[in-house]
Amino acid sequence: MEIRQYSKPYHTDQSIIYSCQYHVVWCPKYRRKVLTGSVEPRLKELILEKQEEYGYQVINLEVMPDHVHLLIDVDPRIGIIKIVGMIKGYTSHQLRLEFPWLKKRLPTLWTRSRFISTVGAVTLEMVQSYIDNQKGQ
Repeated sequence: MEIRQYSKPYHTDQSIIYSCQYHVVWCPKYRRKVLTGSVEPRLKELILEKQEEYGYQVINLEVMPDHVHLLIDVDPRIGIIKIVGMIKGYTSHQLRLEFPWLKKRLPTLWTRSRFISTVGAVTLEMVQSYIDNQKGQ
């Protein structure tokens, strides 16, 4: 998976100029370590394939066995909560169809909670570096 290097962009259309990036983290139910093997790359594909349709752009993405880190650029007219909900709903549905053993292991794939932080107090590069280094821990 290739995600392009990113400098803080400003998006514009007729009535708005914006730059809204978020660091989002969410976990499988009971923080089970189920995001391994062929589930990991498939989850990444699913998240990347809905970018245009849902109105977001992935800056960085890392899947750990028991949680997902996503650095995302979002149109504020849609909203981060709505987009994260759509991503979690779509990925849960697809992964549980493609990997039936997930249904046996968990009543639902994702917890209802999520961590969301705007990127602003730190640079995008710092957050990207943090996400990139998750695998080494």
